[in-house]
Amino acid sequence: MSRMIPIETLGECKVDSPFQAQRQEFFNDDNGIIYRVHSLDYPAGSSADEIEYFQRAGAREKIYFKPDEVTVGVVTCGGLCPGLNDVIRAVTFCALEGYGVKKVLGFQYGYEGLVAKYAHPPVELDTDNTDDIHEKGGTILKTSRGPQDAKEMVRTLRQYKVDILITIGGDGTLRGAHAIQDEITAQGLKIAVIGVPKTIDNDIGVIERSFGYETAVQGAWGVVNCAHVEAKSNRHGVGLIKLMGRESGWIASSTATSNSNVNFCLIPEVPFDLDGPNGFFEHLRQRLERKDHAVVVVAEGAGQNLIPHKETQDKSGNKKLADIGVFLRDEMQRWFAEKNCEINVKYFDPSYLIRSTPANANDAEYCLFLGYNAMHAAMAGKTGMVVGLHNSRLVHIPMFMINERKLVDPRGWNWQTVLQTTYQSARMVNER
Repeated sequence: MSRMIPIETLGECKVDSPFQAQRQEFFNDDNGIIYRVHSLDYPAGSSADEIEYFQRAGAREKIYFKPDEVTVGVVTCGGLCPGLNDVIRAVTFCALEGYGVKKVLGFQYGYEGLVAKYAHPPVELDTDNTDDIHEKGGTILKTSRGPQDAKEMVRTLRQYKVDILITIGGDGTLRGAHAIQDEITAQGLKIAVIGVPKTIDNDIGVIERSFGYETAVQGAWGVVNCAHVEAKSNRHGVGLIKLMGRESGWIASSTATSNSNVNFCLIPEVPFDLDGPNGFFEHLRQRLERKDHAVVVVAEGAGQNLIPHKETQDKSGNKKLADIGVFLRDEMQRWFAEKNCEINVKYFDPSYLIRSTPANANDAEYCLFLGYNAMHAAMAGKTGMVVGLHNSRLVHIPMFMINERKLVDPRGWNWQTVLQTTYQSARMVNER
């Protein structure tokens, strides 16, 4: 028979939720959202009995913790992303005003704030010092990259008598949260660990949309318009824009479809050549001969195989990328010079400008939903899970399921729409 994907819990929920006083509607663990929604996700001959469901997120009528005894910890890790402050604010307000918890502590500088040797004392968060933080970019708790020792981090949680830890970050942060939760279990402690998944690239597996992504596309939209003006103002003008997207091209492809001034979109999932009769440069040359200008969007992880570089890793274990934007700009100018063709390239790299902006209205609303529902799950004693959007609903997802990148499908509707919008060739590689 069909089944609900289980979520770890700390114990039976026996405490009445403070939200009962509002006579609001509650959700229960039997309220599910289907996991795999496409018929092709199931093997041939599958039956309805094999359908799996995620628990629907939301406030529960009975909770595990007694609110006035609870200390909540919040930590932000990894790179900046629009909406971090929004999630911090939502968690703080829901915890203090909604549930009436004893205290909310913000641990500073990512997981370093949970390790004593770094001497980053936590700050107490309240509804005054978080009141207007959603109007600002970045994170008031600061951030850092890299793993820390799980035993040390749990020792800090015990020192500050933390009952709930909300971690806000990407796949490295979630790996750290999973390690913390495993250590908590090994020590027999009753501390809930809930993740709010964050990646501006929108590439977290299972999650339909990550916060900050829409703001990033909106920011890139304006840059494309500027690049278009620059390109059209010069003979054989090219506006070249590098956008975020280490392993997936969601921002680049959505920018192309939301702003039809883009003529070429290059992403990690779709290989391309530079030279040769069917390479990108030849297609660009033909475009310039026809229209005299072009706008090119490239994701930061695209074309890495074309750049000679030594592979290294950052503190989080992520592969350090070569700069495809600068490489493409220089190679483009070299290739056209060799062909004795005029070209005027204007290069834009708005990545840090976009990352540090406040969330737009849609992302701000989404962050509020994520923060509130992370607290609802934690107060109900759930642990080892993340809150995320799936099949247009907020659901509870076990952390161990967040283990794959969500990539742009070159045969899917998104990329096919990019091709229809840009009119670029579907295959810019030479026959081998």
